[in-house]
Amino acid sequence: MAWFSRLTDIVTCNLTKLLEESDDPADALRQIIAEMEAGLAGAQRSMKTAAANEDRVRSELQTHSSQVSYWAGQARDQLKAGHEDQTRLSLVRKREAENLVAGLEQQIQAAVQTREHLATTYLALEARLAEARRRQSGADLDTLAPVADGSAGLSVRESLANEIEDELAALKRELGQ
Repeated sequence: MAWFSRLTDIVTCNLTKLLEESDDPADALRQIIAEMEAGLAGAQRSMKTAAANEDRVRSELQTHSSQVSYWAGQARDQLKAGHEDQTRLSLVRKREAENLVAGLEQQIQAAVQTREHLATTYLALEARLAEARRRQSGADLDTLAPVADGSAGLSVRESLANEIEDELAALKRELGQ
């Protein structure tokens, strides 16, 4: 039986209710954990793809930003040489490059939002998986140990660990420790 049809189903699931409704909670929990692990791996791939897309769009933006400067210089040089028609063509090309830059800047904003959304979803999936594993093992606490292999997940976990350490330090300062 497939427990989840989307990653958001994992994030929003009520694990207690799912297990209560199951005929064999231990087996159901094993299946749920397997599906969560698969979902986490998929989210990790999506994060890598989103980061690569953001990098690609940034590179393209840089290229077209250079073209704006190039065509502006061409227009200046052609006008100095007395070639108004060529100057007009260079200004048209400059305008085209500016329009591409404007569109790419919007694409970068969308790519950043997508990457951030996927990273947040990834962390939520990790949290649900940790909860399910705690239930399976009967442990009260789970560590920040890697849940899945891959550099994208590791950097997110490292970031989370750093945020936790910063929050702990702030809490200690607040309590005068």
